[in-house]
Amino acid sequence: MTLDLSLLPDGGVSWLDASGDHAEIVISTRIRLARNLEGYSFSGHARDGERLRILSQVQEAISGMRGQHHGVMLRIDEMQADDRLLLHERHLVSRELAGLDPARPVRSGSAVFVTRGTSVMVNEEDHLRLQALESGLRIADTFNSVYALDADLGERVPYAFHNEFGFLTACPTNAGTGLRASVLIHLPGLVLTKEIAKVLAGLQQVGLTYRGLYGEGSEVVGNFFQISNQTTLGRSEGELLEYLTRVVTHVIEREEEARKVLLRDAGYIIEDKLWRAYGTLRYARSLSFDEVMSYLSSVRLAVGLKLITDLSVYTLNKLLIFSQTAHLAHAEGRELSTSEANIARAKYVRRILADDTGSTR
Repeated sequence: MTLDLSLLPDGGVSWLDASGDHAEIVISTRIRLARNLEGYSFSGHARDGERLRILSQVQEAISGMRGQHHGVMLRIDEMQADDRLLLHERHLVSRELAGLDPARPVRSGSAVFVTRGTSVMVNEEDHLRLQALESGLRIADTFNSVYALDADLGERVPYAFHNEFGFLTACPTNAGTGLRASVLIHLPGLVLTKEIAKVLAGLQQVGLTYRGLYGEGSEVVGNFFQISNQTTLGRSEGELLEYLTRVVTHVIEREEEARKVLLRDAGYIIEDKLWRAYGTLRYARSLSFDEVMSYLSSVRLAVGLKLITDLSVYTLNKLLIFSQTAHLAHAEGRELSTSEANIARAKYVRRILADDTGSTR
């Protein structure tokens, strides 16, 4: 593997620091803006030469932007598959940009510019996907970060814009503001009390949607859900964000109430389940990623319920990302078979938990 992670500002994972509001329940807030450049075909129909010209134009624009000299531009189309997967696991690039689907290989001119808390994906579904990612529930702060980036870049490259339809995008559902805001949230209480189906159905009834840990096309594992807006046309950025904030706040309240119900009605059963999960993570010698996600969900709930008090949410956030396959392979400096990855994953989890709790076992 050739990717030097030290080049990335804060490793590209400052959003794991558990510093935001409701950090025990909300892992992160992400806001993306879809933008396209005037005079070019959308990425899916553009020729190689067009995409390379787009990349060159964006690189030149970014080099002249204030405060961006601390960032780094990475050519996704020149990377090995493992390095592309590594960036995807860190939520720095989408599955599409990383070319992880064999039927949709990496596009020529694909790249990502990464700075602290923000990034710009080039030649994804749209020419540009501007992204800001922050810890916890911080919708306003996250939007302000990506808005400043958008305003600065928009002064230097001509965006495709229509007076009636707003920003023009490859997918009609992104037209208008081009804004997609999402909150990655942990909802084990609602799952265990069997209230989750009602909550998710309610989200869809009010114009929101939910997906898994990695957004569109990903499955829900470990009781982690991404809640986001479905459409962008016809509403302002402020209206979209205010609405999402109100709904997510309500979901958090429902989750907190569900946790109280669990302790009240099934205290010993829940405590036993959560401590067994913690014991498995502390001592298992082989763990699949799905197993880690399931056990981490239980341990995270135990921390939220104050059953486990010597384990930080920051550590749990790190385990969520760094126990994934590409990260384990990067740490080992070689490709790993499935069984090797499972052994390496269990070893890593044991070490991190021991370090955080101060145990020498």
